[in-house]
Amino acid sequence: MPDGSISRAIVSGRVLYGERIRDALVRHLEKDLGSMAMPQIPASAQPFTVVEYFPDPTITGFHDPRQHCVAMAFVVPIFGDCAPSQDSLDLVWVSPEEAASDNFQAEMSGGQGRLVRMALAYCGMLL
Repeated sequence: MPDGSISRAIVSGRVLYGERIRDALVRHLEKDLGSMAMPQIPASAQPFTVVEYFPDPTITGFHDPRQHCVAMAFVVPIFGDCAPSQDSLDLVWVSPEEAASDNFQAEMSGGQGRLVRMALAYCGMLL
């Protein structure tokens, strides 16, 4: 969280100059979930939504105090074994119902909880 406390987070990161989006997805998924995660990314990956993060949290509800940025959000099936690596302290699988709960949402910052709800709705998993 912005105050330095630990919170739940989704896998995220930048696309490097000259890097294909698909390659960036693989790099960030392996960095956070481990090299045995085996993400299933289509050859031509398409985001389920695009959101704008602003330093001012009142503009879109997606907040990054460092910058204004545009984020493409993807749903990526994982078929391997995940283990925390690099920036991840722990990994916990949760049900769609738990991920959509108010308590779970409150444990995420910057609008990531809202993005999780959008992903669940996109997958037809939001009750």
